[in-house]
Order: sequence, then C-alpha cells, then structure tokens
Amino acid sequence: MRILITIPHFFKPEKNGRHGSKLKDPQPRLEALSKSLAALHQLFGKSQSIIDINRRLAIPVNQPQAHDLDIVICTTGDCHLLNQLSLPAHFYQHYPTGAEPLLLGFECQAVLRDCLGKYDYYCFMEDDLILHDPWFFNKLSWFTKEAGNLCLLQPNRYEISTRALTCKAYVDGDLAPRVTAPFQNVNERAQLKSNIVGVPITFRRALNPHSGCYFLNANQMANWASQSHFLDRDTSFVSPLESAATLGIMKTFRVYKSVADWASFLEIQHYGTRFLDLIGEQVDLAMC
Repeated sequence: MRILITIPHFFKPEKNGRHGSKLKDPQPRLEALSKSLAALHQLFGKSQSIIDINRRLAIPVNQPQAHDLDIVICTTGDCHLLNQLSLPAHFYQHYPTGAEPLLLGFECQAVLRDCLGKYDYYCFMEDDLILHDPWFFNKLSWFTKEAGNLCLLQPNRYEISTRALTCKAYVDGDLAPRVTAPFQNVNERAQLKSNIVGVPITFRRALNPHSGCYFLNANQMANWASQSHFLDRDTSFVSPLESAATLGIMKTFRVYKSVADWASFLEIQHYGTRFLDLIGEQVDLAMC
C-alpha cells in the first residue's frame, strides 16, 4: 500500500506566544515533529526486523503492514525548524509555500489533490500529532468496508501526563450542536455498531469532528476533490486552523468517532499537556 501524509509546519517565536508554534523555546516543537515523523516510519515503514538470536540475523517482520510511505511537510517562508531536525533526509520532503501560516492546511489539500491516482491513502496531520497504533490503517480500512466510503472515521485525540489530575485526557469532546449544524446533519445514520474481536463497539456521528488530522482512502480523496467546495478556503468553522483541518471533510463525509467507552479504538496523541492541564483549573474533574 502507498500512503501520502502531508504535514503543515510553522514556527515563529513571539514574546507572549501561547501555542507551540509561537513559543520562545523551539525544543518542544522540534521534539513533537521529530517524534511524529519517527513514529510514522517505525510503525508503517518497511525497515522493521526481528533478531534471530540463534542465527545472529535480523529478519524482516510486519511486512504485510509495511507500506511505501511519503511524507510532505508544507511550510511558509523561513518560519520553520526543518533545518534543526536530526532525522534522516529521506524521512520527508519539504514543500515551501508563501501561504499564511493558519492556511497551510489548505496547501496540504492542494498537494493531496495533485497526487490523485498515485496513492492508496491520502492523509493530513498537524505537526504535533503522534501515532502509536500499527493497526491504524487496518482499522480505517475495516471501517470503510463496513460503513462505506461516505463514512469517515476520525481518531480521538488525547494528551498524557504523570503529574496531572488525570493520566490521560481526550481533548476533542462534544461541541454544542449549533457549532457544526450548518455543515452536517448528525442525525443521518447517527450511529453504527459492530463487533470487533468479540467486543461490541459503537461509533457515533461526531459533534466535534476535529482531530487535527484526517486519513482518506483513494476513493474518498477523489470524491472530496470533485466537490465544488474543495479548496474553497472557507474558514467559518471555529478558526482558520480548525477549518483547514476539518471543515472540508465535514462537508463531504459523515464523520464518526468511537464512543467514550471505546475512545481508544482509534486514537492519536497530541504532544504536550496544553488541554489536559485545564482539568482542575478551567475544567472540573467529574467524580465517578
């Protein structure tokens, strides 16, 4: 299988910057992007082996789940940290643009469109997201075979800590229905149920379809690219950043996430603890 992953990357320190892309210290952003890129190759690349101790030989493993992986990082101007990454040069391709930083996600969409017909999966990930599940694409493929290509499963985004009130927090809980009502009808095929390895799991139309990423098979990407709203640069969902990542897929597909009881079925880590640290401060911790 051939997989194309596009990543918008921006870094420009500001005196009072709050987001990772604007902090004075570039190290957290470097670490996030490095871990993201490394994980993609370690999980889905072909360079995986098991050491046969008896023969003192490293033998290829996981080859049915190993794929041809291309990663394109979209930047704007010189506002990036790519020259500071200590990773092999073949881990990614650099795609420089002159776009506004918050609109880099639309540049990623253009790259995906221009590569139609060359890949089996077309993907977008913000530069602070890290995958840990080697079965990630198997799960996506299973879901679309069960539900159809007009249904898109989004991962639940989470943060982790050993020093907060909770060790793990999923950060994209429900929005008020009115926020996404102009773009989707969550009552249409409101939920799907299935059994996976003997476990009944429910998938529900997402009141918050944002995950900072999306992963489309070739048919889904072709369908989206054919829509009149594709690359319209509409920024009316939350902010330009969320719109570039989520609005187009929300207009095109019925977007699902696994319900809270099985949130980990498909998940992706958001680097840092910016949201998790709100628990106990601006967000109350519910007591069971």
